[in-house]
Amino acid sequence: MRARAAVTKRRGTRRSRTPAACGTRVFCAASPALCADWKQRGAGATRSAGPPGTPQLGRSAQAFRAGHRARGAFAAARVRSLRSDGAARRGSTGGRAGRAAQPAASPAASPPRSVRDAAQRLAPAFARIDASTQATLRRLLAAYRTHRVGAHHFAGVEGYGHGDLGREVIDAVFASLFDCEQALVRPQFVSGTHAIAAALFGVLRPGDELLSVTGRPYDTLEEVIGLRRAHHQRAADTGSLRDFGISYRELDLSPLGLVQFDAIQAALRPQTRMVLVQRSCGYALRPSLAMHDIARIVQLVKHIRPDIVLFVDNCYGELVLDIEPTHPSVGADIVAGSLIKNCGGTIMPTGGYVAGKARYVKLAQNRMAAPGVEGAASMNLNKALLQGLFLSPQMVGEALKGALLVAQVMSDLGFHVSPAADAARSDIIQAVRLGERDKLIAFCRAVQRQSPVGAYILPEPGQTPGYGDEVIFADGTFVDGSTLELSADGPLREPYVVYAQGGTHWTHWALVLEDALQEMGLA
Repeated sequence: MRARAAVTKRRGTRRSRTPAACGTRVFCAASPALCADWKQRGAGATRSAGPPGTPQLGRSAQAFRAGHRARGAFAAARVRSLRSDGAARRGSTGGRAGRAAQPAASPAASPPRSVRDAAQRLAPAFARIDASTQATLRRLLAAYRTHRVGAHHFAGVEGYGHGDLGREVIDAVFASLFDCEQALVRPQFVSGTHAIAAALFGVLRPGDELLSVTGRPYDTLEEVIGLRRAHHQRAADTGSLRDFGISYRELDLSPLGLVQFDAIQAALRPQTRMVLVQRSCGYALRPSLAMHDIARIVQLVKHIRPDIVLFVDNCYGELVLDIEPTHPSVGADIVAGSLIKNCGGTIMPTGGYVAGKARYVKLAQNRMAAPGVEGAASMNLNKALLQGLFLSPQMVGEALKGALLVAQVMSDLGFHVSPAADAARSDIIQAVRLGERDKLIAFCRAVQRQSPVGAYILPEPGQTPGYGDEVIFADGTFVDGSTLELSADGPLREPYVVYAQGGTHWTHWALVLEDALQEMGLA
């Protein structure tokens, strides 16, 4: 969930992998015996019998050995021949309780009945999502027309980034789409967390207080605020908000995961400068905030203290509904998010945004760069950004359909899901409480196997910068860390919840569920 680092790095070193016998860090589908055979092969050898079924490689042995040792570089033909090795592919997930690991089944001619029936029952909901997608696309096209987006905006500038017409029109289009005064849309933001941090540090000053009214924020913000130190940090001073003399408090959610509206007034103090609202559930098993809930928080706070800044972490929620939190009917002062999530349309390779009232956006810009620095080279990404934004309503719609399918299938099997398949949605995330460590790992491994990139990789839980617990990630995505592409992850802690999101077409999730149910012994 949130901006992360890749197959070896997604928000840091994201995933540890089972080392192969040859010493590579990437999991190898070959058996240990075969790995030992490759290791023992002499430099001048040209053939080796290997274990039964091993193809004769002849003169390609040395080339394959080099590719085998290279991280992530597997000879394609060899991988295909090994993929039927079920025990190696399944690893030690324990997903099939009481049974030995079985070779992965070939793709079925049609999905299992549970998946097929769920998709049929969801047809009316899918039609409603299509109608919403069309309405969002209409708004987006109006913004493109209003600001006269043309091919001349695709070109970027270098150096100081002065006079970038594309950057200026992108900011204007975002501001129109978000119904706000100004937007700061930049590839220089490395993640949504970075964009949020720029807004926090830009607006808050020593002696100010940040109050979260949606409980503990997402894990990666804990270090930004100063709630905990990174695993690799030894120094007491890490440059967090607390290190700058900015205090923090949080108002816990109710036992049902709802905002305690009645407690907000008492929670405000004279030094409270900003109220933080996290729209998405993060790594909590709670409902994501509906737009009317955000509007109610804004009204309550502004009625008591009009000077308080209302900041919404908008990650995963963009374009899901017909308005954003900065719409005048809601009233948030500032929002921030990532361009490798909803607004990037699965093709923007990096970046983030801040949008809202001009004075607060300007402060965030000063923090991102420096006071007085107006530029920032677009690095020839204007076209990708404009095209990605144009595609984003469609991609968000498909992600929502996929989330509905996951919710329907898993709830039919007796798992607790949040939100339910028939519930209103405010973001693209679907949480499923699996209840067991092995099931969480098995689900994520099924997602990885059904991904277009790195399907041969076996995800393993590991410590990841930005997270307090071990986390497992499955993200065979074209853009590293893109959670609008099909992906899943979850912290290795009770109650072992998997968070599924993204997907460029809902049928991709049908394939994943097919595999995941078999992996968990439920098919």
